Amino acid sequence: MDIIQELLKGVPLPRMVKIRQIFPDPEVDNLSETLRAEIAKPNVGERIKPGMHIAIAVGSRGVAKIPTITKVVVEEVKSRGAIPFIVPAMGSHGGATAEGQRHILEGLGVTEDVVGCPIISSMEVVEIGRLDNGLAVLIDKTAHEADGIIVINRVKPHTAYRGPCESGLAKMLSIGLGKQKGADSCHAYGFKHMAANVIAMAEVKIARSNILFGIATVENAYDKVAKIVAVPAAELIETDKKLLVEAKANMPRIMFDNIDVLIVEQIGKDISGDGMDPNITGRYPTPYAYGGPEIGKVVALDLTEATHGNANGMGEGDYTTRRLFNKIDWPSTYANALTSTVPLPVKVPVVMESDRDAILAAIKTCCARDISKARVVRIKDTLHLGDIYVSESMLEDARNNPNIEICGDPQDLLFDSDGNLIK
Repeated sequence: MDIIQELLKGVPLPRMVKIRQIFPDPEVDNLSETLRAEIAKPNVGERIKPGMHIAIAVGSRGVAKIPTITKVVVEEVKSRGAIPFIVPAMGSHGGATAEGQRHILEGLGVTEDVVGCPIISSMEVVEIGRLDNGLAVLIDKTAHEADGIIVINRVKPHTAYRGPCESGLAKMLSIGLGKQKGADSCHAYGFKHMAANVIAMAEVKIARSNILFGIATVENAYDKVAKIVAVPAAELIETDKKLLVEAKANMPRIMFDNIDVLIVEQIGKDISGDGMDPNITGRYPTPYAYGGPEIGKVVALDLTEATHGNANGMGEGDYTTRRLFNKIDWPSTYANALTSTVPLPVKVPVVMESDRDAILAAIKTCCARDISKARVVRIKDTLHLGDIYVSESMLEDARNNPNIEICGDPQDLLFDSDGNLIK
């Protein structure tokens, strides 16, 4: 690797300044009470009858307060004399295995002890219909055989397509509850047709399975619950569409249009379906989604613990580290690509031996006219964009933005003896 060190020799590291990006932050004051009131609305909780076995579908995303939300739903089901259980509704995630999906739920804090009911995890599905284009509509067998199904999900923009429903309740029905085989079917014709197929499959499941109602959240830019609603099955898709508009308005962003290098400290499935949200980075895995800043080079330094080795999304970066590479669970990562039909997110970027080398390589190749003044942004991950770091060269832009506070003086990037960034 001597030649690599020689090539990186003399590349300047910028001094970085902590800034605070200020976003609107509506938040539900008492989440449990608000959710109970939502479930008590007409044609929602009253659909739960004594003695019914109710499947509660919970996904793999890092939905804010998901253990609390799930626990309240379980308690409300029990209070009406029914018998609840949890089913993982996460398509192919968890390596497309029943145990892997249970493990993901437990990593999110959704355990049997916490929520107060069993988790029944299985990859077995049943076919309940076909779309006009021939695609099979598949649903978790255990959930389908229950007397009723309740779905829980956050509504937000998708990472690979645009449509009236993106990542929300409809997608939870069509892909999450479809398990690996159902997700595979929905993705079969690619993301060009995903907007139509997600809604069409959700409509079939509403018509032909025992969907009672959905619980949808919209989060603010600080990853907190800004809104929570319970919606009857018949209104689920239209509500999903309306909430998506609010979710897009609430999305955080990096408040700079042109960035030479983006340093992302960690990526993972708990952060975004694509590891690092393309809505934030502007790096999309398909041509059917768009938006975000213009970024020269992207560096992904590490995986989150909760992603369990699934490195989906690393391929949207340019450089990564040996540390991240050594943590990859290849079957879990590749199962994601084989189901979604999109291999780009699991392609391996240039692997550098340390954080320092990865950052230097990105600066060297960012094509800035003067790399000593490269516009560098450092974030923890794409969910947490309140406090971030920018290079000195971006300070003037920061000072001119009324929604940015400068929180300190410029500091050198610090690395440990292995060359890894000190956080």
